[in-house]
Amino acid sequence: MLSLTRNWWLVALRGLLLLLLGLAALFWPGITLAVLVIWVGAALFVNGLIALAVAIAGRDVEGRAWLVIEGVLGILAGIFTFIYPGLTQFALLWVVAAWAIVAGIAQVAAAIQFRKVIQGEWLLGLAGVLAIVFGVLLFVYPIAGLVTLALLIGWFAILYGAALIALGVRLRGLRDTLGAGLGTTTAGF
Repeated sequence: MLSLTRNWWLVALRGLLLLLLGLAALFWPGITLAVLVIWVGAALFVNGLIALAVAIAGRDVEGRAWLVIEGVLGILAGIFTFIYPGLTQFALLWVVAAWAIVAGIAQVAAAIQFRKVIQGEWLLGLAGVLAIVFGVLLFVYPIAGLVTLALLIGWFAILYGAALIALGVRLRGLRDTLGAGLGTTTAGF
């Protein structure tokens, strides 16, 4: 705990950086999406390279063929993402939209089943209906959905960053309290 309180400023700095990232996402949602797609493409590509390297290095590994397939698909998906970033944005949006609709249907069905067992099952049903509406809206208005996704990332980063800044400030106060209790100096970082 002392180490964390001694380095309170790192927690606050992390929060500040996230807060700035969030503001950038709100002011430049298009750039935010472009960067997100590049990161996804890079992750797919690197993951594919690693899977392929493991497959090549582990000649006696059971299931090696699946690692080769995973590696090749990851590399190709990464390259596709770099060549067609706009399509990747829409593919990501469609996956989220389809997930929301399917999850919403499952939640409504669960709420119907749970009505005999718990009270307040309508809240689960309402959550399911909201998820279905969200998914349908993403399919109907994909451009607005992409911009909204960037804005949601921005607001999340701002709120998360603010929480980390507050935590950093609290840790600094705790450091001062712990330092006073231990009779040590708390000057500096």
